[in-house]
Amino acid sequence: MKQSKGDRILTFFSNGFLVLFALCCLYPLVLTLSVSVSSESAIVRHGYSVIPQEFTLDTYRYMFVNSGVKILKSYGVTVLVTLLGTLGALAVTSMIAYALSIKTLRYRNIIAFFCNFTIIFSAGLIPWYVVCVNYYHLSNSLAGLILPSMLSVWNIFLMRTYFSAISPSLYEGARIDGANHFRIWWAIALPLSKTALLTVGLMYALGYWNDWWNALMFITDKNLFPLQYYLYSIISNVSAISSGRIPAGAAGAIKLPAETVKMAVTVVTIGPVLFLYPFIQNYFVQGIMTGAVKE
Repeated sequence: MKQSKGDRILTFFSNGFLVLFALCCLYPLVLTLSVSVSSESAIVRHGYSVIPQEFTLDTYRYMFVNSGVKILKSYGVTVLVTLLGTLGALAVTSMIAYALSIKTLRYRNIIAFFCNFTIIFSAGLIPWYVVCVNYYHLSNSLAGLILPSMLSVWNIFLMRTYFSAISPSLYEGARIDGANHFRIWWAIALPLSKTALLTVGLMYALGYWNDWWNALMFITDKNLFPLQYYLYSIISNVSAISSGRIPAGAAGAIKLPAETVKMAVTVVTIGPVLFLYPFIQNYFVQGIMTGAVKE
């Protein structure tokens, strides 16, 4: 069908806007990569630039040559924590959400109220820390990096909304056929809620991947440092040395690249996410489209 002149103009401006928006999103990534491979002295003299200034890999050499094994260990810890944490969080969250979506559940509203109450009020940092360390014994263990972030009340209510939209007749038919609630949750509720699972799973995965707070609270064993916390410690050390709080001799009498280290840390952190996204986006789009087309 031939487009009218007005439609062609609208298409042109729409495509131009999308291209401009994409460039705006791409600009910070290019700037970060450029600064990370630039000379620290050039950055101090001329500021940030999308074109590398005095190209050098000294920052990455400092990070990987001096601490290469430790970074690889922290990568492994982060990947393991992200996988186990996301799977466990999805299982726990979807089970609770499914239970709250069943209208015949006794005290359903009271349970939902207690869950919602924790969003508005919390016990505070010190009681939380005491309970996790003294009663749950989460210090210096992978459980300390996984369990504190395994449950989000917001995600529970998000999944409950999806489960509540499923026709009750499906559940009733499964109950007549002899299925228990676990079977219904596994065989009916989860397959029909792929959009919610993908959305919630992505939020949990990004949360675990970017988490450094739990490591700061519970981990003192350097072999259990996740990537974010290890890179955070590198930035803290470099900033302390550059500001003079720590004598330069403590770093081998070298001038550490404070600004470029920050950007290199960002590249190292987001690199795997950017690399994996092209392989994940098809499944994410399929999950979004689930239920959009009526068969």
